[in-house]
Amino acid sequence: MGQLLSFPRFEAVLREEWPWPDFTPMEMACKGTGIVTVHTDFMNRLQGIRDVYNGVMNVSSGYRAPEYNRKVSKTGYTGPHTTGRAVDITIFGYDQIRLLRIALAHGMTGIGLKQKGPHHLRFMHLDDLSNDNSQPRPWNWTY
Repeated sequence: MGQLLSFPRFEAVLREEWPWPDFTPMEMACKGTGIVTVHTDFMNRLQGIRDVYNGVMNVSSGYRAPEYNRKVSKTGYTGPHTTGRAVDITIFGYDQIRLLRIALAHGMTGIGLKQKGPHHLRFMHLDDLSNDNSQPRPWNWTY
């Protein structure tokens, strides 16, 4: 099983502590606090998706500290982004369908799609949270 890694600021992450070449600590950090918290199993899965996708995957939201998540999400203090096991990827059109297929094949269990509005604001949420009584998995939704 993997582990949860946490750093007080993205600048504090050493290169040897970050084995995911296509994702930076800065893009995975909380936009409100700069804290980086990631689960190694999730990041390995995300890197595997990126390797197969073989294209740019811009992270618009990675980890969110609970207090920041409460400000920006209806999920409050305990949403998926607070676990270190969730990202939002800016994507639209056919690329979104292609990424969806790859994400499902790699075991993502939570997939949310926002495909309305300006293209730069469209995204796909990905997480690999486990099944529990309040949120059966796999699960998908739209925004």
